[in-house]
Amino acid sequence: VQLQESGPGLVKPSQTLSLTCAVSGGSITTDYYAWSWIRQPPGKGLEWIGDITYSGTTYYNSSIKSRGAISRDVGTKTVYLRMSNLAFEDTAVYYCHLEGSDYWGQGTQVTVSS
Repeated sequence: VQLQESGPGLVKPSQTLSLTCAVSGGSITTDYYAWSWIRQPPGKGLEWIGDITYSGTTYYNSSIKSRGAISRDVGTKTVYLRMSNLAFEDTAVYYCHLEGSDYWGQGTQVTVSS
């Protein structure tokens, strides 16, 4: 399984972030798979944002509250993250990860700056 994140790189405060995770080498609907988004702010540890399971159920970190939305396109094997009302504190490297595995994307840098 390979995961490849992509995104805009630079986002202004209050704007909405849209990230894409392209999955290859496997199906995103395989039983019991859960695809998560995780981020790492500069100088800090990893923070789980949320995930979407093989059945399409989503779960979110309560700290993200209603700002985050994870979705998927089964046909293209793509997982999406949308996060609204971005703040400077959302600056981080964002990763796509198959939970319970060693499969991670290479990460995509998101910088929130005016």
